[in-house]
Amino acid sequence: MTMRRNDIEAMIRVDQAGEYGATRIYAGQIAVMGDRAPGSGEVASMAMQEAEHREKFDALLTERGVRPTLLQPLWDRAGFALGAVTALIGPEAAMACTAAVETEIDRHYSEQLDELGDSDPQLSAMVEKFRDEEREHHDIAIAQGAERAPAYPVLTGAIRLGCRAAIALSKRI
Repeated sequence: MTMRRNDIEAMIRVDQAGEYGATRIYAGQIAVMGDRAPGSGEVASMAMQEAEHREKFDALLTERGVRPTLLQPLWDRAGFALGAVTALIGPEAAMACTAAVETEIDRHYSEQLDELGDSDPQLSAMVEKFRDEEREHHDIAIAQGAERAPAYPVLTGAIRLGCRAAIALSKRI
């Protein structure tokens, strides 16, 4: 199966935007919670891993001449605000945010792997590795009390909806 160049470029664009957004979410959480919150070591570790993912997608954008999303300034502010607001609610809400985001990213990356097939081994390998790491982030968030967050179903549902919208917009804009 061979994918069109435009489709692969859209994948790279949206994945870079997502990893960028993730770094901003963690930046907002860390700005509010610092190292005082339970699980702050895991938050810092996950933030570092997201920064590595972003660096790889930044390099892939450059290497393949793919333009980033024009919405990056919005994702910068929205990601930081989401991280900061959930951290202000409390550590469990911050972890609920992580669990919600990672649920959507797992779904998104799994769909991409199905679409890619064997058409782009480099991108497939990156997406598979990062998806597995995002799954670990989800599991850490659950272990750190995400499900004890106030209004967990409502909070995570809203965040997941926002993620799906961000994914759809970043593919195109």
